[in-house]
Amino acid sequence: MNINRDILQKEVFYKTSRSGGKGGQNVNKVSTKVELLFSVNDSVLFNDDEKLLLNDKLQSRFNKDGLIQVICDEDRSQYMNKQKALERLVGLLTISLHKPKIRKKKGISKAAKAIRLENKRINSAKKESRRAKFD
Repeated sequence: MNINRDILQKEVFYKTSRSGGKGGQNVNKVSTKVELLFSVNDSVLFNDDEKLLLNDKLQSRFNKDGLIQVICDEDRSQYMNKQKALERLVGLLTISLHKPKIRKKKGISKAAKAIRLENKRINSAKKESRRAKFD
């Protein structure tokens, strides 16, 4: 499924805070850590069936308010962290909406059937040779 990033961008909320790690004194002054929040139930991107599927598969990712939470603080730039968080959300939603193909049962192949019958024939001959002949 291809998720429209422009519409998703409008439905996402961001929280920013100070981040640890690289950056020297800049770390103490600039809010570069980004926390992305997304509500599946309020989204116009998905129909009801997709929303149920997302709620089921992403249950562990919801916070106490029922929002999906993605945190990124890898870069020194708030803009780059927002882009990475949005990419992670898109990946998460795409993986969650993927439905695996249903496996169709197939019959036993001719080769497998022939091997099984040959093994039965060999085993039968072996046991027949052990049997005492009473005539």
